[in-house]
Amino acid sequence: MGLLTGKTALVTGAARGIGKAIALKFAAEGANVAFTDLVIDENGQATEAEIAAFGVKAKGYASNAADFAQTEEVVKQVKEDFGSIDILVNNAGITKDGLMLRMTEAQWDAVIAVNLKSAFNFIHACTPIMMRQKGGSIINMASVVGVHGNAGQCNYSASKAGMIALAKSIAQEMGAKGIRANAIAPGFIETAMTAALSDDVRAEWCKKIPLRRGGTPEDVANVALFLASDLSSYVSGQVIQIDGGMNM
Repeated sequence: MGLLTGKTALVTGAARGIGKAIALKFAAEGANVAFTDLVIDENGQATEAEIAAFGVKAKGYASNAADFAQTEEVVKQVKEDFGSIDILVNNAGITKDGLMLRMTEAQWDAVIAVNLKSAFNFIHACTPIMMRQKGGSIINMASVVGVHGNAGQCNYSASKAGMIALAKSIAQEMGAKGIRANAIAPGFIETAMTAALSDDVRAEWCKKIPLRRGGTPEDVANVALFLASDLSSYVSGQVIQIDGGMNM
């Protein structure tokens, strides 16, 4: 028996990267996993197969997480296909970096829509299901820049700060219904995005981290597992920074 046996998790933006690592970790612990991505291409199909290899039910859904109507429809379909939604991980996100004076309205709007509005969309659609089930765990993927800010990422930082405040607010609103909400704030995580950085930039980052290394998607997935499982049954409204001690 795994920590999540018998539960269904819905993870947004999970065809690759951190979202995929979370989906696989949940599956390894017995959860049936539904996941979304903008398109379910060969990456999404491969992810679906990897999840199913753990002997659980798995299905990917093509959906624009920033679209309210599409989200309502996909959540309805997940409920029909899986029977329940016990865990929601709001992981969908993009970056469109730039200094404030050079940032366009389109860059701002796109990041806020995909990173923050998508979480509202999915929480709005999933909480009635969780209320009827008398419980659930919501995990918002934030970032350390949502706690501390970052030059050149005002749109991204604002969206991630919003994810933290959203989780705290939902924790207060829904606690009496048995629904917990928390946020994860990763720091420098080794992904395809960070792999594109130069060795000098990566070395400079690591100097700021007491553990002297970047984190891995697995590091993030382990904390997501804790928050999704009954191990954290009395944890709600919290922000857990996964940053190797970079920000204390």
